[in-house]
This record gives sequence, structure tokens and C-alpha cells, in this order.
Amino acid sequence: MASTSISVNPRRSYNHFTKDGGASFNENRLCSFTFQSGLLGSKIPMEKLSLSVNGTRPTRPEPIRFSGSESMKASSRSFDVVIVGAGIIGLTIARQFLTKSDLSVAVVDKAVPCSGATGAGQGYIWMVHKNPASDTWELTKRSHQLWKKLAETIRDQGMDSLQVLGWKKTGSLLVGRTPEDSVMLRKKVSQLSEAGLRAEYLSSDELHSKEPSIYVGTDGGAAFAPEDCQLDAHLAVSYIEKVNRSFAPKGRYAEFYHEPVTGLVRSTSSGEYEAVRTSNNTLYGKAIIVAAGCWSRSLMHDLLKDSNVKFDALVMPRKGHLLVIENFNPLQLNHGSMEVGYIDYQNAAFTSGQNDQSQALSVSMTSTIDTMGNLVLGSSRQFAGFSTEVDDSIVLHIWKRAGEFFPKLKELPLTDFVNNRKVRVGLRPYMPDGKPVIGPVPGLSNLFFATGHEGGGLSMALGTAEMVVDMVLGNPTYIDNSPFAAKGRCC
Repeated sequence: MASTSISVNPRRSYNHFTKDGGASFNENRLCSFTFQSGLLGSKIPMEKLSLSVNGTRPTRPEPIRFSGSESMKASSRSFDVVIVGAGIIGLTIARQFLTKSDLSVAVVDKAVPCSGATGAGQGYIWMVHKNPASDTWELTKRSHQLWKKLAETIRDQGMDSLQVLGWKKTGSLLVGRTPEDSVMLRKKVSQLSEAGLRAEYLSSDELHSKEPSIYVGTDGGAAFAPEDCQLDAHLAVSYIEKVNRSFAPKGRYAEFYHEPVTGLVRSTSSGEYEAVRTSNNTLYGKAIIVAAGCWSRSLMHDLLKDSNVKFDALVMPRKGHLLVIENFNPLQLNHGSMEVGYIDYQNAAFTSGQNDQSQALSVSMTSTIDTMGNLVLGSSRQFAGFSTEVDDSIVLHIWKRAGEFFPKLKELPLTDFVNNRKVRVGLRPYMPDGKPVIGPVPGLSNLFFATGHEGGGLSMALGTAEMVVDMVLGNPTYIDNSPFAAKGRCC
């Protein structure tokens, strides 16, 4: 997720609007529904967007600077909705407002999309490692349904969802190497099947027939979810940006990138926060949504320090490394995979004895082949403050751990691929109770929070966006939103 924070020396900023960069949009209004709205009183016209992509990989359209002379609503710096954070959560919330309502939207960020956790992930849209009894299960499942629907819509419009989103149905493997792992994996398959997902248990021999490169020994096995998919975060964000920017000529959308947020403006009459102040602008909004990833806690602390609002979201950064080896041919994978231990590492808690500089490190094997054919290996989890520096010892640890499951890698020293490797480092927004915070800030009806998805931002993005928009508009949410409420968790 792209980040937002306080800065006293802001970089020069621009207000970005659409300039067609090889993509064209045609909008056809399908129908209009009217709902009772709790906040904005919006009518909800459904929009269908058609995107034509030239070439094999969509590129981000070049922005043009807004001079203030155009006859657009953005010239007044007044919007229905202002979103702080241009990661996958913030951008998909913007898209949901734009395509499912007639509201105007501004997105503000201190950087640009994919400069944070969003751009550092593997892009898997998997259910194989999820727990049907968890509070995030329904949100994740709903979001995956919406991603698949989006990929189908893109295909129905005559485009290639692989080129547009990096979308691939790879299936996923959760693998283990011990008899105890196999017992757990059989139980996992039973749980997933009872929850309505296609899943099957694979013995060691059956796993080898599906994924010949992987080795789990004679006692191992795997849970296999054949419907699981993956996408490319950079392609998906580029597509979502183009959708959002198609509304700019109508005066309904604007981006304010490279503009750190410096404060909130509170109404003297209502007491509600009515504007976001950035390094260059004051952006008024009837609803303000903070979706700034792991920076959200410190940002809210600074923004609310002079108010009587008591709000402390316990979001903290959880650092992760991924190793990307380009043009790698010795190992070809048919599916995405991760080891059983990933679940335990994912759920490991931040204890009171640790501090922001602690190096509590865990590494578990994950592996995918990305859209460009590169091998992507992971992953590490670490509470190390806000540092995003690459740690070569962790990269080596990831390589060695992958070699325990893929023997072919042991024959190939990582040093042989130094020139062709890249390392992605991101800060996942971690919540101690393992679920995001989605909803209004208690006591402030028009200030909303949407963060804390940890490593599941891409996976839960579309379901989160749908939930946030329904909550802002006063509509019933598709799934129960109460587990994600801030009340009782952030105060």
C-alpha cells in the first residue's frame, strides 16, 4: 500500500488528471437505483467501463497538470469523498465510488501507487491457507469473487485479463513434509470443502505428478485449491488508475500524489472534520477515508492530537522480503505454493517484549511464477520498525528455505543470479488481532478508516472497497462489517 505521513519539507506536487496513454474508455449507463443514504444522500447509477489496451502490457497514462482554469469541479478543491492513501485499498475504494455512485472523489498520497506494500507483494489471490472460521473469511471470499468477476468482465470486453491484470488461474498448493503436516493438511481440505471451496488432498506421489519440481519426502503431502488465482499488482493498479482517471474529464476525480497530508480541518459549526490539508492544497470532503497502510496509526495520531477524539489504531509495520529472479529457466512451476508453516508465521503475534527495532524474524517458503515469467520466492516476516532496507542475510535465508522444497535450487548458488535478481521489500499494515479496521472513527460520522490488512491487501481489496462505500452511503453491507469496526479495538 502506498504510504502517507507528515512531512515538513514536501516535494513539489502536481494534481493529476487523465491524459489518454494508449487506453480508451467508453461508458454506458446501464441502470440507476436510489438508496436511502446515511451520509451523502447519493443516487447510485451503475457504470460499465470498457477499456481497450494497445500492446502487451498496459502502461500508466501520463498525468497532466491541473492549472485551475479548467471547468472542472476539482478546481474548487471540493469533493464528496477524499481518500488518504493511494495503495490498492485507497484506489479500489475510489473506483467503487466512481463506478457505483455519482460522487466526486480525490485521492491524496505522499508518494505514488505501488511504492509501498502493494507493489512489494506476490499478488496471490488464494484461499488454500485461509481459515473458514476466521473473521476475515467472508471478506476474503467476497473480494476474490469480485476479482474473478472483474477478470471475466475484462475478457467479455474482448481483452486479455492476463495482459490487463496479470490474471492467472494457477491453483495453489499448501505443502508439508511431516506426518503431522499431512494430518493438518487433510483437516484443512475438509474445512475448505465444507465451506464450499474446491479442495483436495494430494499424497506425496500425487503432488509430484502435479508439481514435479517440489519435494516433500515420502511422509509429506499438500492441500490443493485448483480455483485459486494470482494477479500482477502493478498491472492491476495501472488498470484501476485508468478507470478512475476516466472520470476526471467529468469533474469527478482528481489525484494529488507527492502531497503529504499535514492536517485536518474541523468545522466550527458541526465539529466534524471537513477537509484534508496537504502540503499544497486543502481538499474539502463530505466523507474522509484514511487508507494509509502501516502509516495510518502515526498519521491519525498527528492529525487528531489537538482534538478531544481518542482514537488509536494499533496498526504497525511488518516488514517483508521477496526474492525475484528474472529470466529463470531451471525451475518451472505449474502452480503457486507455500509451506504449512506460513500460516503459523502469518499469525505470529507482536509481543509486549518487542520494540520497533526488534528483529523477530520468520521465513517460510512461498513460490510463484509472475506474469513476466520470473521466479518469485518468499517470504519473510519481521517487526523492524519502518525500515525498508534490503537485508542480504534474509534474502539468502529465503533462497535456502526454498531449496529445501525445490532441490534443483540447491544446485544453483544464488551468487550465480545476483545480476538477475531483484528484492521487493514492503511494510505490511499489521493488526494484533489479525483483521483490518474498516469503518467510521467512533464519534466522527464522516471520518472513516480502512487499513490493517497485513499481507492480504490485494486479496481483500475489492471486498473492502465495496464495504466502505456501502457504509459511507448508508447501504446494507454485503457481508457483516461488525468484526472490522474500530469501536472496542482502537479507542
